[in-house]
Amino acid sequence: MKMLWRLSREAIRYKTLYIVAILSTLLLTAVNLTAPKVLASMTGIVEDGVTEEGLHRIGILTAILVGLYLLRILFRFLSNYLAHKAAWYLVGDMRTKVYDKLERMHLGFFHDKQTGDLMSRVVNDTRDFELLYAHMIPETITNLVTFTGVLAVLLFINFKLALITCAPIPLILISGVVFAKKVRPFFRISQKKMGELNGKLQDNLSGIQEIQSFGREEYESEKVNESNFEHIRAMLQALKISAIFHPSVEFISSLGTILVVGFGGYLAYREGLRVEDIVAFLLYLGLFYGPVTGMANLLENMQQSMAGAERVMMILDTPCEINDKEDAVDLKDVSGDITFKNVSFSYNDEVPVLKDVSFKCEPGKMLALVGPTGVGKTTLTQLISRFYEPTEGHIMIDGHDISDVTLESLRRNISPVLQDTFLFNGTIAENIGYAVPEATPEEIAEAAKAANIHETIMAMPNGYDTQVGERGLRLSGGQKQRVAIARAILRRSPIIILDEATASVDVETEQQIQKAIGQIAGKHTIIAIAHRLSTIRNADKILVIEEGRITEEGTHDELVALGGSYARMNRIQTAATGGIA
Repeated sequence: MKMLWRLSREAIRYKTLYIVAILSTLLLTAVNLTAPKVLASMTGIVEDGVTEEGLHRIGILTAILVGLYLLRILFRFLSNYLAHKAAWYLVGDMRTKVYDKLERMHLGFFHDKQTGDLMSRVVNDTRDFELLYAHMIPETITNLVTFTGVLAVLLFINFKLALITCAPIPLILISGVVFAKKVRPFFRISQKKMGELNGKLQDNLSGIQEIQSFGREEYESEKVNESNFEHIRAMLQALKISAIFHPSVEFISSLGTILVVGFGGYLAYREGLRVEDIVAFLLYLGLFYGPVTGMANLLENMQQSMAGAERVMMILDTPCEINDKEDAVDLKDVSGDITFKNVSFSYNDEVPVLKDVSFKCEPGKMLALVGPTGVGKTTLTQLISRFYEPTEGHIMIDGHDISDVTLESLRRNISPVLQDTFLFNGTIAENIGYAVPEATPEEIAEAAKAANIHETIMAMPNGYDTQVGERGLRLSGGQKQRVAIARAILRRSPIIILDEATASVDVETEQQIQKAIGQIAGKHTIIAIAHRLSTIRNADKILVIEEGRITEEGTHDELVALGGSYARMNRIQTAATGGIA
């Protein structure tokens, strides 16, 4: 009930559609309750012998029946369509709400999550709300009203026979409670396995080149097949219980019909119960047990919907660990001064990543971070954008603690260029202008020139309208990096973060990227992570990070002269390239 109440608060915005649908449902129920009485009256006229007056009454009753059946079409349409319309709008709203929540989650939330499983929660699990609001709630109202109305009519026709009719109801209710407890865990497992299947498919389709390159098609096919049938087995367990429950309800309902027929015959013999009343009773009997058996189907839908709702609410109830403070202010007129004061960070309490890191980067300067893989360089840059919160210490931009400013204004002033550059499936122009949708073609071209990619784009058959493909597959690594640099330049953020911008490109492309970096140097504060020291040789300051601490600090020449870790890296790379690293 708590879950239903929460979902009802989401659905309240469509109350007009629901009110009309429910009114139509009530009117439909009234029509269904009236029709058997009209049929019973016609039977009574025939039983008494058809006279001219009786024939006239039959004609009137026939016209009334036609009218009732036409009204039934209208009310059923309004009831079904409007309920479905409201339910699907609710599904759309919940999908958007879950997606919006995922967008606000800190990066740590995604570390142990499969993309396919999250997609399943956004698309598949929310879809089950349609069962709840288009079927269960309207039909529950219909069934309750119908059941109550028919019971009142049956009591009016014959009190004793009505009580006999109600005899199977307690058994049906008990079996319903047992069914609900048994079936929901299997629906819950089924939803979970569907998410895992989606996750496996997403992984495999993203890594299809690796699968084919290493000849693992058969292995991955078996894994997908295993995941597929785990979902199917869980669903079949739920359906097995349903296959037992539904016939049992029908059998118990049939017992009620048998009791009515048998006891009705007895009353006809002993108390002279009229044939007209027995016919009416039998006609209403279908309406009486219909809601009861219908509730059995609704119970199954409800368990499936609740299993999906639980998975959706797990997302919505997960707290966003990084939020704006109530008194957060906008970060304006940023010059790009960055200060770390005794900053420490760990993803969990046992493994520290950064330890007491302090440094200052002046506006318009280039600060480089070097060191072995896994020492916290990328984490340090992610702290600047507040993708994570430091465990200890403070990070300042232009003297403002970044925890005191709004996330939107903070990130508006920072543009990243990552090693694994992500481009959206669209044109080159759309990707360069992604953060500035109002940018003109001229402004996009200027940013591309600054990133040293304009001539390459113009040499393509469709120029800036060239489709990059999913994740930019139609472009080379160097082209993607320079498009990402153009994207950052166009945004005009005072701070640019370059995370291994030249790590996976050839020497010629590296020189082009270096030229692009050189063109923006001095105009932006640049935080650059690099393993290739040639990329950051001209940096204003270089920090050597080892085991989460800054162990060396200075310019390229100063660090080479120091003869420490940086000098050793420089010698190794110089020897490997046969020149200056």
